[in-house]
Amino acid sequence: MLALTDPALVKTRSFINGQWQAAGPHRFAVVNPANGKTLAQVDEATLADATMAVEAAAAAQPGWAALAAAERAAVLIEWQQLLLQHEADLALLLTLEQGKPLAEARAEIRYGASYLGWFAEEAKRLYGDIIPAPASDKQILVLRQAVGVVTAITPWNFPNAMLMRKAAAALAAGCSFVVKPAAQTPLSALACAELAQRAGVPAGIFNVLVGTNAQQLGEVLTTHPLVNKFSFTGSTAVGKTLLKQCAEGVKRVSMELGGNAPFIVFASADLEAAAEGLIAAKFRNAGQTCVCANRVLVEETVLERFMQILLPKVQTLKVAAGTEPGSAIGPLIEAKAVAKVQQLLDDALDQGATLLHGGKPHPAGPLFFEPTLLTGVTPQMQLFQQEIFGPVLAITSFNTEQQALALANASDYGLAGYIYSQQLGQVFRLAQALQVGMLGVNEGIISNAAAPFGGIKQSGYGREGSRYGLDDYTQLKYVYLGGLI
Repeated sequence: MLALTDPALVKTRSFINGQWQAAGPHRFAVVNPANGKTLAQVDEATLADATMAVEAAAAAQPGWAALAAAERAAVLIEWQQLLLQHEADLALLLTLEQGKPLAEARAEIRYGASYLGWFAEEAKRLYGDIIPAPASDKQILVLRQAVGVVTAITPWNFPNAMLMRKAAAALAAGCSFVVKPAAQTPLSALACAELAQRAGVPAGIFNVLVGTNAQQLGEVLTTHPLVNKFSFTGSTAVGKTLLKQCAEGVKRVSMELGGNAPFIVFASADLEAAAEGLIAAKFRNAGQTCVCANRVLVEETVLERFMQILLPKVQTLKVAAGTEPGSAIGPLIEAKAVAKVQQLLDDALDQGATLLHGGKPHPAGPLFFEPTLLTGVTPQMQLFQQEIFGPVLAITSFNTEQQALALANASDYGLAGYIYSQQLGQVFRLAQALQVGMLGVNEGIISNAAAPFGGIKQSGYGREGSRYGLDDYTQLKYVYLGGLI
């Protein structure tokens, strides 16, 4: 069923301290959301496994941190090259367990690998500082050191990239790493562990725990006294629980949580470019991304013209299994996701929104949903207030820049936002005033390794990627040298 060129990439047990763990008494099924068929039976990690992983990471970390930055970088580069060499297999594995179109899966593998290359270079630039001292016989040094053991929980929507974005930064800084991937998509993480081992990542430095007992495993990863930092990508509700657990041990924490991204189209915009950008920002991964355009705000004077451009683009999107040629929208991850999209859509229609296209499950299978386009959406509707996480475009009109800004900022979330405008002054005003951590201007795809990814408000804190990405994995140590003269 998993016809990979390199079958050894398919692993079904946790990877701890450089070893694939022995088979346990309990297993869980990994299911292809496109057809409901079981891809693999995976062994459940236990609480003892989680403790063992943390202890192995703690034992291995000092030796890894003691290596020269160039030595750590060389291992990360080798890991990156192995990911790229096995791109086709890794992408197929990702599509089969997660559902996204194969072209998107291949792009994700390259995107995830780019973080290894980026942070391999940043490891060599982990600079400290020298500060002028108050006396001539003294010197102030500032050192940047690895925080120690890092644990993480990663989501199912980008099972390769979200893992590599965290692991690359942690290992570059000299930390060790223990991750629990989502139970829906463990195979991608386990394949990365196989390639980490081939790349020469030392035993105990990269560990993967797989299981469905997320609450119990998460408690170990957030409360174990040997854990120094915890990183999470997922929902705001779960993030708040994990934050409380980390608080008891005063762990360093970074959180990439939910979003409710505004996508604003002004009258001065290139409407064709705005429509293309919106399709990319909304329908990638069937709308299951935290930076998806969620609330589309279009200036009233160009609304009709914009819809004439947008509607045909939505109508031509092909809904099919991710392995089918030309697939643009694959399945949602599970039945609960389909039910949520339908509930949000029904609420909007009940309150007067107008359905222009789609609006129901697709005959390709029970987890497929038609690309949907709605107009007349108001702030009182649930899909304006909540993250949709599905292929639904919800259009709201506005009349003034001030009204657009107020609508965009009327959210507890502040992860990403998008504006399309050809007025330079307007762009600068909105860039300053929009309450988001990331803003795409005349651009619908904003994620890349060189940029700091993260949000504000209830979308979390901390940044991943960019030169700022090592900050969350390092700590400052001030050294005061006296008696130098």
